[in-house]
Amino acid sequence: MKFAKAHGLGNDFILVAEAVLPQPHGASARRLCDRHRGAGGDGVITWRPLGADQLGMRLWNADGSDGGLSGNGVRCLAAWAFASGLMPAQHVVLPPPGPRPVGIEPLGSGRFRVQTGLGPAILASREIPTTLSPEAPWVMDHPLEAAGVTVRITATSLGNPHCAVFCEPPADDALIARLGPVLERHSFFPERTNVEFVTVLSRREIRVRFWERGVGPTEASGTGSASAVVAAILHDFVERDGVKAVCDGGTLSVAWPEGSDVVQTGEVELLYEGDWAPPLP
Repeated sequence: MKFAKAHGLGNDFILVAEAVLPQPHGASARRLCDRHRGAGGDGVITWRPLGADQLGMRLWNADGSDGGLSGNGVRCLAAWAFASGLMPAQHVVLPPPGPRPVGIEPLGSGRFRVQTGLGPAILASREIPTTLSPEAPWVMDHPLEAAGVTVRITATSLGNPHCAVFCEPPADDALIARLGPVLERHSFFPERTNVEFVTVLSRREIRVRFWERGVGPTEASGTGSASAVVAAILHDFVERDGVKAVCDGGTLSVAWPEGSDVVQTGEVELLYEGDWAPPLP
């Protein structure tokens, strides 16, 4: 089975044609993502061509669950498809939440800068989804009990659920390990959630660390960085027309113009291609 490996700021993925990944895809993803007995990754992305300039995409988290969407994953797949001659520099990646247009700039040595339209920011409590009752048009500074403390979260979605926790100073590993898994599986989020720990550095820059649904701590997250910026904009902590999201693995640029979709730009690197030999389940 042919596969490729790529990462966006250390958030790494295995790319496989949907037609060749054995069913059930979730079980295959768990095996491939194993960092000791597999290729190692935060997720597996399956792809299928849908036309001259459109590519279907599914994301499977490292635990085998359906990831819905990954911003870094979209960029990795787009860059690989362009480098392989499968897609032009401007094309559309189509994950289940809807089309995500991309534009690719080669940087040399297997590196690419990719701009992605991440779609509209989803704010309504039911659509994220959450169990908030009564339902509300947004979820800001909502208190949740987690690991014996009250945490105030701002929930959003970009096709996958997120909650931002604003903290000062920036979250350390111990805080992420204590709160991340509890918030991910909190009953407030019926489909679980990704968690962002956000520190506002200026009107143009945030520091953000991640606990990702179905994965755990990651060096970066595309939709997580974008959702963190959206949450900061909702609180009027940052500007709408361009914010740097500084992750452990590097920096992403995010803008959310008034009345428009969220747009993100960041680098990815194509690492290698290979043939998977062991049987998948």
